[in-house]
Parts: sequence; C-alpha cells; structure tokens
Amino acid sequence: MIAQKKLTIALDGPAASGKSTTARLLAKKIGYIYIDTGAMYRAVTLAVLKKGADPSNKKESVKIAQESRIELKIIDGLQQTFLNGSNVSTEIRTPKIDQAVSLIASNGIIREMMVIQQQAMAKKGGIVMDGRDIGTIVLPNADLKVFMIASIEARAQRRLKDRQNHNISLEEIKKDIERRDHIDSTRSDGPLRKASDAKELDNSGLSIEEQVDIILNWVKNLSTGEN
Repeated sequence: MIAQKKLTIALDGPAASGKSTTARLLAKKIGYIYIDTGAMYRAVTLAVLKKGADPSNKKESVKIAQESRIELKIIDGLQQTFLNGSNVSTEIRTPKIDQAVSLIASNGIIREMMVIQQQAMAKKGGIVMDGRDIGTIVLPNADLKVFMIASIEARAQRRLKDRQNHNISLEEIKKDIERRDHIDSTRSDGPLRKASDAKELDNSGLSIEEQVDIILNWVKNLSTGEN
C-alpha cells in the first residue's frame, strides 16, 4: 500500500486498451478505490436503449439520463454498476452497448453531468480512475496520468475474449473499435487525447501484471519524490 499522500491516478486510452483491467488491479495493489467512468456512460446507454430511444437523439438521451440514477458501489472488493437500484454490471458489457456507448459519451450535456459526479468521487484522493478524458478534463491536476495504447489487433483480441459468449467475429470487433476510435477522438466534448504531461504505455505485447508493475513503479517514484 502507498502510505504517503493519497494520490489521484488517471488512466486514459481507447476502447479495449486494457485500461480498466489494469486500473482495477493497480488500485487493489496500492489500496486505492477504483472508479470505472466508462461504466457510467454504459449505464446511461443501457437506460436509453431500455426506453426504446435512439442514442443519437441527444435531447431524448439527456432527458433519460436526468431521470436515471447511476451508482458505482464496491461489493466484495469489486466495483458494481447500478442503474435505478438494479445491478447492471453484466448487462452493460454487451456488443449492443459497445456499439451505442460512443453516441452517449459524445453528448456534451451528459458528459457534463458525469464529469461533475466523477470529480466529486475523486475529491479526497486515493483513487485510480480510468476513461477517455480523465487526465485532460475530469482530473487535469491528477498526480499521475497514464495514456494506454495498443495495436488494433491486440485490442480486438481482448474484446473478443471478453465477448466470447456473444455471436460476434474478430473482424466485426475490429471495425467497431475503429469506428469508436474515430468518434471518441473527434467529438467536441471531452475527446480522447493524451494529456501533455501523461506517460504513454504501449501494452500490445505486455501482460496485465507487466503493465501494472510499470505503473506501480511510476507511483512509487512519485511517492518518493523521484521522476
């Protein structure tokens, strides 16, 4: 556990870059709280789809988001996502949500709503937060910022493994990742981009443990005042 000042650690990166798995394990190793901001946008996406609304309809999506209660709870050491009192942690990890979430995440009003909640969660420090705009918008003064990248092939293979119970091919996943990359990096509100002071980590050929060890070393250097 890191005993000194409670740090705020931001992990950003594109879809399937491994940031959530890495952030979760890193937080566990240093005794911090893990916050998966992507789960919040996925929960809003689920709420919109459950209402039979079109995620590209910004006004209707905002209305549904405002009427929805999204909570992140730690249960048995793992973050669980709740939508209007129901645990939807599994339901938000499906190809249907994968395909629609970028439309919700590019909605400026919804992003403002989520960012306010995320900043409140991080106020006391001692957190590891991952997303697309954590180091640039949500926590611009984070103590450590990491921008994670990986090849399309590596990312698609990871997503295929996560979605192995769904009828979807590797090529379909690659196309969806490329589509999401374009939407995420070109949207006007909170676009995916590397913060100028972020450390870049290409994890294409790294195991989760190797990724965590690299970041853990950066955290330890911060705690001891080293660069």
